[in-house]
Amino acid sequence: MAMAVAHHRENSSNNNNSGSIDKHLDSISGKYVRYTSEQVEALERVYAECPKPSSLRRQQLIRDCPILSNIDPKQIKVWFQNRRCREKQRKEASRLQTVNRKLSAMNKLLMEENDRLQKQVSQLVCENGFMRQQLHTTPAATADASSDSVVTTTQHSMRDANNPAGLLSIAQETLTKFLSKATGTAVDWVQMPGMKPGPDSVGIFAISQSCGGVAARACGLVSLEPMKIVEILKDRLSWFRECRSLEVFTSFPAGNGGTIELVYTQTYAPTTLAPSRDFWTLRYTTTLENGSLVVCERSLSGTGTGPNPAAAAQFVRAEMLPSGYLIRPCEGAGSIIHIVDHLNLEAQSAPEVLRPLYESSKVIAQKMTIAALRYIRQIAQETSGEVVYGLGRQPAVLRTFSQRLSRGFNDAVNGFNDDGWTIVNCDGAEDVIIAVNSAKNLNGISNSASSSAFLGGVLCAKASMLLQNVSPAVLIRFLREHRSEWADFNVDAYAAASLKADTYAYPGMRPTRFTGNQIIMPLGHTIEHEEMLEVIRLEGHSLAEEDTFVSRDIHLLQICSGVDENAIGACSELIFAPIDEMFLDDAPLVASGFRIIPLASKQGDKKVETLDLTSGLEVVPMTVHGADASSQNTRSVLTIAFQFPFDRSLQDNVAIMARQYVRSVISSVQRVAMAISPSGISPGVGAKLSHGSPEALTLAQSDSLVGDLMPKHLWHHQDAILCCSVKQLLPLFIFANQAGLDMLETSLVALQDITLDKIFDESGRKTLYAGFAKLMEQGFAYLPAGICMSTMGRHVSYEQAIAWKVLNAEDNTVHCLAFSFINWSFV
Repeated sequence: MAMAVAHHRENSSNNNNSGSIDKHLDSISGKYVRYTSEQVEALERVYAECPKPSSLRRQQLIRDCPILSNIDPKQIKVWFQNRRCREKQRKEASRLQTVNRKLSAMNKLLMEENDRLQKQVSQLVCENGFMRQQLHTTPAATADASSDSVVTTTQHSMRDANNPAGLLSIAQETLTKFLSKATGTAVDWVQMPGMKPGPDSVGIFAISQSCGGVAARACGLVSLEPMKIVEILKDRLSWFRECRSLEVFTSFPAGNGGTIELVYTQTYAPTTLAPSRDFWTLRYTTTLENGSLVVCERSLSGTGTGPNPAAAAQFVRAEMLPSGYLIRPCEGAGSIIHIVDHLNLEAQSAPEVLRPLYESSKVIAQKMTIAALRYIRQIAQETSGEVVYGLGRQPAVLRTFSQRLSRGFNDAVNGFNDDGWTIVNCDGAEDVIIAVNSAKNLNGISNSASSSAFLGGVLCAKASMLLQNVSPAVLIRFLREHRSEWADFNVDAYAAASLKADTYAYPGMRPTRFTGNQIIMPLGHTIEHEEMLEVIRLEGHSLAEEDTFVSRDIHLLQICSGVDENAIGACSELIFAPIDEMFLDDAPLVASGFRIIPLASKQGDKKVETLDLTSGLEVVPMTVHGADASSQNTRSVLTIAFQFPFDRSLQDNVAIMARQYVRSVISSVQRVAMAISPSGISPGVGAKLSHGSPEALTLAQSDSLVGDLMPKHLWHHQDAILCCSVKQLLPLFIFANQAGLDMLETSLVALQDITLDKIFDESGRKTLYAGFAKLMEQGFAYLPAGICMSTMGRHVSYEQAIAWKVLNAEDNTVHCLAFSFINWSFV
């Protein structure tokens, strides 16, 4: 059946009315139906409420509106069909226009980037030719040239920064150098891998190569006005998570409506192992002749500090080389932004193993440059209504929660004296640092006299350690998804009860049984999912008879970031704080959590560094014998900080509990890190295993797998994989994949208390002992089908088992034994 098409037209008059008239072709009769303006207005009102009315609703409409009584219901149906079609066409046209504007702007940006790269190529060709020519010059000429260079250099001097004229001269020079970095070839930029430009991408990113300090550059398209972007970027506290404070000491006008400001900035240290950095800078805001806005900044010589000079002793003065933001209006598409961050973070003041954090342009790109552009795009999408959040919360409120959690964790890690933190019971040999803040203002707690009398302050237990061959993204994902493997819910209950100033807080809390279950309730995420905000509910039930039906659930507000292992140079974080069921916008947040920062390996560096706890850990890294050393030298720094509110009379008790708890968390995290490490379960027997056993080959060749594909591959392997230590008299299990844990009906933590002989029956033990000599001689052995036992007393059958030795790469000694149970099932 051919489908008729209904057309809409407008006339200038109809009978006694002079207005627009819609024409529609009746799909049944084939005649034009002319609607008066009043009829169209009535139909539009219904359409605004219900774009697709039912047959009953259309009949009701005809009865309620006498002016539509002469219109057939089928014609009314056709009108609504056409109206929906026109609406869809308008939306699609608007979307295509927006995409076209974005593509045009991005094309312009890419063309400019291409021109810049062409200039960089030409410059490199000229430099190459100059170097070739220099190779053929005489030593005398070289000496003359070098002496001229010295004379030229010594003639340059810093203008006087104590008067406006001198500051203006510095500002203009800063502007020139910044623009040459943002749009020119003043820095040897290298494109960051994995960042493909496009209409929906964040932008184009580059990092510095072989230049003084470390630098990063970004350019992108954002649908905000230039003035709004300048306002956001200058408020560094809102988007730069490591910025502790920013104070503008003086401000005065410059030419062309510009402004010069003297700024003092303090930043947090990312770990407990190095001091924080501060900056004393000049910031210049101006408008270029083409209408672009510029905010550029550079360090000044001198000792300018904040209002508390004594507190500045905790900081190392770092240098900001000419950096800033160039914002150009783009008609119909918002603004094109160029961002340059160029810093000298004084890496020599940090421990040698941490220096890659201060010498890496990738770290600067992730923490500052990319973070700034992502934050602006986040604000732009929130403004346009594209971002949807859960639990009825406004995006700005949830963004504030994330910032407060991050800031609270940074405060705990750094423990600044001027915030009221003091270190207690530390003689330099303690692995876990205990700090107390009796002046901590927990907003929302001190509303009543009873609560203010109850709280004595906040105690923090913190430590940093070095991890070998562990993917930060994989470890953070495991900590997030398997909280029961490392957390003590009773300690979480104590923290939650303390925040409520409840009468049954530590040590006399009401007895509660926790199920170990956690329910993750998403609240929101950033536009690229690099950070997630969520509420965690830990299920618990009271054991007291009078409270049998009272829920003792614990609620945590949590942010998780850095779970994408493909991100370049990003750190991974899991930060949480107890909240109550009301979850008010001004709820107090006492943040605790984990931060894992990857360290760039130096080529040829084979020395194993230790930090704090790592020197005392008994875990020996297991590496594949003969594996490529570069693949085994990935390192990262783990920083842990846990905070506990406490009553004045219980400070010593809480300090003992906090230190023991953090030590137990460290032990659990270390076991998990060893389990998921690519080198943690490598058998080290290589080609000795039979080619007929895919499972054995997978484990033997795990060093050939890239990145953390191997941990995921083995963790989710269908067969049960178990490893047990041979250092004790009775072999104890130290690792199991998910199938192994399911087979034994246990957890990673409880696994440590199970001995090998417990899982085999008498027949299985005889078979194992009979093949033990062959296992130690050949490196592997096959076990026939048999029966083993789970921790719950259930029998487990398997078709075959493989056992092999795992060797230490350093001395080739046996580190542990590994088993793979194939096709197992409960009997």
